[in-house]
Amino acid sequence: MGTQSYPRIDDEKSKYHGYLDDSYLNEPKVVIKDSEIKTIIKNAIVMANKKSGRTILDIPANMSDNDAAVIYNKKGKELFKYFTKYYGDPASSAFSCLNQNYEKIAREQFRNWTLQKERMNSGWRYQFIAKDGAIKSKRFVSVSDIGTAEADFNAIVGLKNSDKTVSIYVSVKNRVNTMGGQDWPKAISALEDVANKDKNRTSPYICVFGIAMEKGLRHIKKNSKTKAPFSVNTELWKSDYFWPFFTNLSYGKIIRSVLSVLIEFGTETSREIDIPQALIESFGEECKKHKLINSSGKFNDAYKLVEIFCEKIKHE
Repeated sequence: MGTQSYPRIDDEKSKYHGYLDDSYLNEPKVVIKDSEIKTIIKNAIVMANKKSGRTILDIPANMSDNDAAVIYNKKGKELFKYFTKYYGDPASSAFSCLNQNYEKIAREQFRNWTLQKERMNSGWRYQFIAKDGAIKSKRFVSVSDIGTAEADFNAIVGLKNSDKTVSIYVSVKNRVNTMGGQDWPKAISALEDVANKDKNRTSPYICVFGIAMEKGLRHIKKNSKTKAPFSVNTELWKSDYFWPFFTNLSYGKIIRSVLSVLIEFGTETSREIDIPQALIESFGEECKKHKLINSSGKFNDAYKLVEIFCEKIKHE
């Protein structure tokens, strides 16, 4: 992969020598209004919640509702098995369920069951905010989703007083340590591969790992032994550079706006991923089958739960 011919800082005394020289790029035309960034954030939360639910359950985006319902039913039964196997202190767990509706317990158990994958939710949230904020800033010729595992979106930015452009391929991460040191070379190579294989690209490219929640500016990942860059075409943009570049808003402004929306939106809507109701009902049917809930759907016998936890259900 050869060196891309986008504008670079040529001052050899600069710590950013060889990096993208953004002084050549068109600047943002719009400062996004508070009401508009809040709308972007609300939409991002909703989209991230939906994407989390389907991804955690391995539901392809194009799967029909009928086929997805079969999986939801199966996953509901698996969730019940998880509930009766990984219960912590059985007495305390049974007590905490007493008089609680099965839907609430199903949501709590699903959150525990999928905790590691659920952390991806915030990454998707900030990906959507960055992409839609970039569109609103009117800095870019175009901004679009890519839809690959390696890249989240791309943006084409024009050069000042020129008809030339630079294509930017972006992968959003929460923090630098989201990936281990040994994973970075592979991730960088994969992102550049997306750029190289993009048949619609007509300009030089730069690949960017946007670090959404870690203060700092930018750097290029290098081999710890040789100090050679893994790629001279790939930069890591931390939050103090990443957010102003794409949204024309500071990192602090973005996070304060997210907090404002979370407070306004409410805890339930903002934190919980989209758990299909069919999965919850499947969990409920398993509870009914084992006579754990009453006609109102509430756990009404803690001793029965302890019996289930400790004696009745065998797990491989």
